[in-house]
Amino acid sequence: MNRAGRQTPPKFRRNLNPVTWLLRHAQMSLASLGRLTRNPTSTFMTAMVIGIALALPSGLHLLVDNIRSLTSSWDGNASVSLFLADGITDQQAIAVQRQIDLRPDVAATQLIGRNQALEEFRRLSGFGAAIDLLDDNPLPAVVLVRPTADVVGAKAFSTMAEELQAYREIALAQVDLQWVERLGAITRTFERGVLVLAALLGVAVLLIVGNTIRLEIQHRVSEIEIVKLVGGTDAFIRRPFLYEGLWYGLLGAFVALALVLIALILLDSPVQQLAGLYDADFSLALMDSSSLLGVALGGPLLGLAGAWLAVGRHLAHIQPE
Repeated sequence: MNRAGRQTPPKFRRNLNPVTWLLRHAQMSLASLGRLTRNPTSTFMTAMVIGIALALPSGLHLLVDNIRSLTSSWDGNASVSLFLADGITDQQAIAVQRQIDLRPDVAATQLIGRNQALEEFRRLSGFGAAIDLLDDNPLPAVVLVRPTADVVGAKAFSTMAEELQAYREIALAQVDLQWVERLGAITRTFERGVLVLAALLGVAVLLIVGNTIRLEIQHRVSEIEIVKLVGGTDAFIRRPFLYEGLWYGLLGAFVALALVLIALILLDSPVQQLAGLYDADFSLALMDSSSLLGVALGGPLLGLAGAWLAVGRHLAHIQPE
């Protein structure tokens, strides 16, 4: 008996049988899914909003991964330009090239003689008439050095260039990797921004699911009061709402993956055409397994967390009179 003189309703007994426990949860899960399917318009709109919120950071993260793979390939194709000193003859330049070929960190070399360099400059610069007025060839011979795959990054290239410039026949060793490092710094900054955006949109998903579950609770106040009168526990009442939040998050994750895939299909052909203009073979990569798993699990977990917060806040205020 309670203080008002009414008999306290008995609580539902818990069955510790694992099979029965699983069957009850499966039944509750399917019942929650059926309740969502009875309102397809609102369910679709909520899932689309959640999917867009999840697709934005996922797509940007995929873009960062593609930029990183592209810059790594540029880094691997970089070379060191060795400008030989004045007065070095063609025979001496060939000897220097052979000496550099013996280094273990050198994959290949190419010698551009003084006459060849002058002809290329004449062809590409458009100053052919002015070059004909020169008495001597002012351009030095150049040895292009392509390092092995072990030499990666601006620091490794700079160290290699310093060692090569120590040769007395070499006047200058130049590495054109500064722009790659700048692009890498921009990429890292953009990646940090994607993390911040993902956190903000994750909070938005929590609010969307929480508000949806709150409205569902308000529509079912009478049902909740009756369940409490016959002895239903808060855990029993909370369970269907948690499954609804889980289904909302799962549907949103599927929508997000579909949107990212559609974006990749639409952008892949223009990206390949753009890469072809620069004599490069590049296509957008799909999401890796870790990213797929992150979206597939992140959506349901956010939906479950949003439902838990909404139910925990509003369920305690509903008491049968």
